[in-house]
Amino acid sequence: MLKRTLLKEIESHLSKKEITIIVGPRQAGKTTLMLFLEDKLKRKAQRTLFLNLDIEEDRQFFISQSKLISKINLEIGTKNGYVFIDEIQRKEDAGLFLKGLYDRNLPYKFIVSGSGSMELKEKIHESLAGRKQVFELTTLSFDEFVNYKTGYKYENTLNKFFELDTDRTSNLLEEYLNFGGYPRVALEEEIKEKRKVIDEIFRSYIDRDIASFLRVEKLEGYSQLIRILSAQTGNMVNYNELSNTLGISMPTIKNYLWYAEKTFIIQKITPYFRNIRKEITKSPVYYFHDIGLRNYAIGMFGMLSQSSDFGFPFENFILNLLKEKIRFTGANIHFWRTKDGAEVDFIIDYRAKQIPVEVKYKKLSKPETSRSFLSFIKKYAPKNAVVVNLSLNAVEHIGKTTIHFLPFYRLQKML
Repeated sequence: MLKRTLLKEIESHLSKKEITIIVGPRQAGKTTLMLFLEDKLKRKAQRTLFLNLDIEEDRQFFISQSKLISKINLEIGTKNGYVFIDEIQRKEDAGLFLKGLYDRNLPYKFIVSGSGSMELKEKIHESLAGRKQVFELTTLSFDEFVNYKTGYKYENTLNKFFELDTDRTSNLLEEYLNFGGYPRVALEEEIKEKRKVIDEIFRSYIDRDIASFLRVEKLEGYSQLIRILSAQTGNMVNYNELSNTLGISMPTIKNYLWYAEKTFIIQKITPYFRNIRKEITKSPVYYFHDIGLRNYAIGMFGMLSQSSDFGFPFENFILNLLKEKIRFTGANIHFWRTKDGAEVDFIIDYRAKQIPVEVKYKKLSKPETSRSFLSFIKKYAPKNAVVVNLSLNAVEHIGKTTIHFLPFYRLQKML
């Protein structure tokens, strides 16, 4: 089994009365994780029940709360037990349904998962206030990917491995930037099989989550929008231009983008301004949750080496790494653009302080910064700034700002 970092966090929450909710992209490994958890509990002689709303026989037990409780009583009795419910987004009014179960003060711990986050994060969020904790399972992070590829030999010394075995680290990074982190993709050895898997993942996402769950009528237009965004990764989006290109109204374009965000396909980054109102009104940029899916949408899955087009995937990779490392800190991530064309890839915004981050897919031999980066430093005088690259580990001082030149694998220590 692929080891997932999130497993420990979820295990520690099993002792809490709150409902444990696991959300994330389709095929990210939620069902596998839940089955693994159930197996561990069974080996500890705990009573469990696993129900999946994708399975027709299981759906009958969700007609009412009373019927589900009767099923649980039949299978594990009336004492403490663990109830796993997979694909909860298939249930209408899932939030109210779970709220009713929780408020009955039953002796069961509920662990629930779903791939479509609209239902889970919107309606469930409202209905289950104070009654749940949400855990987001992404596709494989680079650390999880490398641990799997190296047989977990360096699981506790991964940074030392990155620093010492630079050639293999470089090869693994290229593989990850090419194929992304979907578990089924990572498990396949042959490129042909990887392509079959990513194609099936994308098609099932469109045919099931979008066609059925989100009820989008023009599936072809939606697919084309995702493909256009994949070619514009990291660039500002012009809604009017997208509307004219696709022949779809601007409100529909914005709805589709919202759907894509809520189903863990894309993530929106807004511009950095001291005035928060401007952040909302200015054009955003979009990145993908999984780099492999982005490459598939643009027709470059597994073929980046042929075009040497690693810059934007690496930028997307660094964004995902930043988001992972600043969880629970209250910080936001923005980008910075000026009318004069100056730009900084990412601004980590703690409100009280800002850390600009410039991303370079290069093996730097000496400190090197862009004029845009220096413009931001001159204007805002941040205490720290970061230039992420492939190899250089160094420090440079400009005025009151300390610029940290860091290989990507040292970024987490800085944060």
